Amino acid sequence: MEIQPIVIGTAGHIDHGKSTLVKALTGIDPDRLKEEQERGMTIDLGFARFQLPDGRRVGMVDVPGHERFVRNMVAGATGIDLVVLVVAADDGVMPQTREHLAIMQILGVRRGLVALTKIDAVEPGLAELAREDVQATLRGTFLEDAPILPLSSITGVGLDRFREELFRMAAATEPRSDAGVFRMPVQRVFSAKGFGTVLTGIPVSGRVAVGDVLEVLPGGRRGKVRGIQAYQATTEKARAGHSAAINLTDVSQDEVERGHVLATPGFFRAVRMVAARLEALPDLERPLRDRLAIRLHTGTVEALGELVLLDCDELAPGQSALVQLRLEQPIVCAPGDRYVLRLASPALTLGGGVILEESRHRLKRFKKFVLEELGRAQDGLSSPREHLDVVLSRASGASTAVDLAVEIKRAVAETERLLGELASAGRVQRLGAHGWIHAHVLERSRAALAEKLAGWFQENPHREVIDVRELRRITGMEPEFLQALLEDEASAKRLELQPGGLVRPAGRSSAADPATEDAAASVLALLARERFQPSSPEDLGKALKLPEKRLRAALELLVDRGDVHRVNPEIHLARQDFERAREAVMENCRQHGSLDIPSLRDALGTSRKYLIPLLEHFDALGITLRQGANRVLRRR
Repeated sequence: MEIQPIVIGTAGHIDHGKSTLVKALTGIDPDRLKEEQERGMTIDLGFARFQLPDGRRVGMVDVPGHERFVRNMVAGATGIDLVVLVVAADDGVMPQTREHLAIMQILGVRRGLVALTKIDAVEPGLAELAREDVQATLRGTFLEDAPILPLSSITGVGLDRFREELFRMAAATEPRSDAGVFRMPVQRVFSAKGFGTVLTGIPVSGRVAVGDVLEVLPGGRRGKVRGIQAYQATTEKARAGHSAAINLTDVSQDEVERGHVLATPGFFRAVRMVAARLEALPDLERPLRDRLAIRLHTGTVEALGELVLLDCDELAPGQSALVQLRLEQPIVCAPGDRYVLRLASPALTLGGGVILEESRHRLKRFKKFVLEELGRAQDGLSSPREHLDVVLSRASGASTAVDLAVEIKRAVAETERLLGELASAGRVQRLGAHGWIHAHVLERSRAALAEKLAGWFQENPHREVIDVRELRRITGMEPEFLQALLEDEASAKRLELQPGGLVRPAGRSSAADPATEDAAASVLALLARERFQPSSPEDLGKALKLPEKRLRAALELLVDRGDVHRVNPEIHLARQDFERAREAVMENCRQHGSLDIPSLRDALGTSRKYLIPLLEHFDALGITLRQGANRVLRRR
């Protein structure tokens, strides 16, 4: 069995003959519910199939025409590539004709034809008037130049001509791409005896095969694909562009409903907020206002929420805006998905557009950076490579290929290939082992780092190094990204990374004023005299009659130069005394097998007050190691 990976859908007003036409074309009655057959009215989605002259199979989705079931109509319209707009010659264009046409346009359908049905019920002159009515309605829409074919599904008049044109257009319609990871909005779920839970729908991206593991979202319940059917034939694989029924293990029918999504695990998440571009229908009676209660339709889900206008106070009919949709329930979607927006009550179609991002935060209105970010997100929807470029340009740091694959909903291997293309174009680059970064982000980050370093050393001219913790504070950068940036700068010889988390800009030397230099000399002389029982900074200041700020600067200068070693904020040793203490600890351990604290204390002429912090410092430096109650030399 070969399938043409497109889906044909019907649209039109109630009782205009959509289901009858589908049955005449395929031999299949799409009205599967008993109530539908009894009332002669489509309530839910119906499915049928037919064969093209070359043997390929094509699927059809029949949607309800009644105003009360527009939500089911929108769910069925997901994945439609070619639409058959059905208009009855005895009624002409009716309210749901216009609404369905608007919805198809919003959802991005770009090909179709018109079936002017029930011509057996009217005189030829009335049929011609109906055709003119349809032409006028289609003006300015994607169906403006579509063929309008009169027919009767009852007598068969015009049916062959319509079938011929439908087959021609179906064969010429560009097949839907199966790129990306698998995702299928669930249209229907049921339990088959002997098989278990079966989920049906039209995959919108990717492929799936028997044996693959998929997850149902929201919820994250996972199951293995036991079997697949496409158009009532068993197959080993399903792909975007045709209806599929997927038999899933380990998932109960009660855990799935229409609006859920079946997808490759790890790539999609349920969200309650999305940012989008919204186009208001031109025939609305009044502008759309901020915080309007709305009903969102995307994929097969319907969710209540509110509309937040980000770049305007109100949205006039026929105009577009950047918006955030804040929802009462989580939904699963992806950038680039089309959506329809309806009023919460009464259910009136307001417009629709394209989703730009799955929002993690509430977006603030009229914020320049928010609008610029969403503008870039919209620009990135043209291709996976451009989308990846935009994702990296919006990131605040480096990202791994795995993280980026999740962002753009593509396999890791494909993401790595796209990264290679962008790197060859000079638009992205690797940041050591930390991942990928956009060239513009790296340039801005380098400039920001250099600016913050220059400003800090201008305020602290006596310093030669800066603690990386202080650098995190003044730059506001995430620790992992800052470390990656510092390593990159060190490899370019623009700075030096020193032990203890210290950073020294290339060529940096202190520029202390004479008063600080004099204070440093006095402090060093006093510490050298006190040896292993040094005064605290407070006592140093009192002994030398130095203000706190001056003393702090003198100690920092001495530590940066290596003349003094900082054990902790209260204990500083002259360099030669610190080296003497280190040698004494090592010799003591070698002599006794483990550290003998009393003999070490006596050798250094110090007390427990100073010895314990010093020993803990040696542990931190990796010179010694605690083993139970003993302290031994760490093996090198």
